[in-house]
Amino acid sequence: MTHLPIIHNLLATNLDMAENNIRIITPQDFSGVPNLDTLDLSKNKLDDEALSSNPLSDLTFLKKLNLDGNKLTTIPALPPSLEQLRINNNQLSTLTPHCFKGLTNLLILELEENFLHEGSVSPLTFRPLQRLLDLQLDNNRFRSLPLGLPPSLQELEIKANQIEEVTKEALRDCVHLRVLDMSHNLLHEQGIATKAWSRLNTLESLDLSYNRFTSVPMNLPRRLQKLSLQHNNISHITAFTFRHMRSSLQSLGLSHNALSNEGLERVSLVGAYRSLGELLLDNNHLSQIPRCIRQFKNLKLLKLDNNQIRLVRKWGVCHPGNTDSTLASIHLENNLLEVEKIPPNAFSCLSDAQGLVLYPQKGHSYHK
Repeated sequence: MTHLPIIHNLLATNLDMAENNIRIITPQDFSGVPNLDTLDLSKNKLDDEALSSNPLSDLTFLKKLNLDGNKLTTIPALPPSLEQLRINNNQLSTLTPHCFKGLTNLLILELEENFLHEGSVSPLTFRPLQRLLDLQLDNNRFRSLPLGLPPSLQELEIKANQIEEVTKEALRDCVHLRVLDMSHNLLHEQGIATKAWSRLNTLESLDLSYNRFTSVPMNLPRRLQKLSLQHNNISHITAFTFRHMRSSLQSLGLSHNALSNEGLERVSLVGAYRSLGELLLDNNHLSQIPRCIRQFKNLKLLKLDNNQIRLVRKWGVCHPGNTDSTLASIHLENNLLEVEKIPPNAFSCLSDAQGLVLYPQKGHSYHK
């Protein structure tokens, strides 16, 4: 199908024309369905010329529009009623100050898999989007965050770009941001400005996995609940990195890094001992269970598998004075342990015996 069919249905609110070969759209195509709420035109052959007559402008009740998988290089004229716009996997390379003009009701904007970069996005681009909550910019060509992000923003995904820095200006106005995903980039702790996160007082989740960090970045948002740093090259955590965080941190992901016992001191995690419920230290270079582990008060999940741990001390995991332990799951498989030599009460604080995973161990075969 290369054209929209003639439809006359004043009650129709949803029109799905995805995965066709539509190449041109005229204003008359929607004259019989003026009350559309949702329109899916994804995976067609639409380019800028196909929408040059502004055929979507008259759909005054339209709230959701999907233009994924077409050939657009610019944002077409759109109705001000729109709340959700998807233009992923197109050929967008530039965003001008006028491309979102009038879209004051837009809540969700997806621009993944295009050719956008910080130099091609005007600082005034997002100014009309006064209510925008969710912005997705994954798989573009950003080397730094675009300027002028909407102050209303609550979720920002900008993973799989080439971001090397976060300046203090980039997120300065994003005071309502709750979720920030910058995974799969080129970030290093030296590229994070000292006050980059200083105004993110509502940030709950920060994903910095698959970057180039060699240490946990400093000056993290105070109320952060989940921090993901998997698949970096972190070899140490500076003392008191989490001390300022007001016991908010609940999940810390440090899997697939280069942490040794020398890089993880008792004071490294001060500030997280009361709040942390999930600590992921698997696939590192630990030779023994870190001495700080028994300091945690509310830990539920501890992953230490795929390290080089040879020994479990009697009180290495369970503090003898912690009678109200919350620990439910410990992973120690794929280490260098001789399981039969583990002290009998080493895991006495574990609330469920089935939550202990010890097998297999490297270089050993066991009969349970």
